[in-house]
Amino acid sequence: MTSRIGVFGGTFDPIHHAHLRMARAFAAELDLDQVRLIPAGQPYHRGRGPLASPGQRLDMVQLAIAGDAALSVDDREVRRAKPAYTVDTLRELRRELGEAAELWFLIGGDSLAALDSWKDWRELFRLANLAVAMRPGFDPSDLPAEVFREWRTRQVSDFSNRTASGTIRPLALPPLDLSATALRARLAAGDAVDGLIAPAVLAYIRQHGLYR
Repeated sequence: MTSRIGVFGGTFDPIHHAHLRMARAFAAELDLDQVRLIPAGQPYHRGRGPLASPGQRLDMVQLAIAGDAALSVDDREVRRAKPAYTVDTLRELRRELGEAAELWFLIGGDSLAALDSWKDWRELFRLANLAVAMRPGFDPSDLPAEVFREWRTRQVSDFSNRTASGTIRPLALPPLDLSATALRARLAAGDAVDGLIAPAVLAYIRQHGLYR
């Protein structure tokens, strides 16, 4: 039986309920066997690095998904002693899973708009399918010309022709108005964050004095 694996990368600084809600909806909408959350070790595309260390962010993801069989954590980018490029991660996963595996990589519409700035971005389609979390009002015609051409050629709306790699599937994932930046600000101010973050993650943050 062909395995269907989803990949959801991010800094997760810290991981919160919007991340988890998106990961679970990703798994459900694409009928995935598993979603692997991959905390970034050294994100190359950010002007400022994460506030928590790679090891701390990995710990928080593990705490957040404990007991959820549909989600797992993958530490390969944290262990990588150099900036983490998506194409390198997908190359590794493709080698491990084999060519027949159905591999999906989840990104947001803002990331799709900047896709042509990613390292070896066209190779992503050889390695995986792209699932794009759409925000209301997203207009594909606003994409850079080269990305729009890929969208027009590869975009699919159903599973009538599932492939191991090479398609783009727009997903209307449930929105939750929460960002890690806003959550860090609330934590720094000592405001309540009940319902926004897993209790075990909150306990870890307080234990290690993060985001003060």
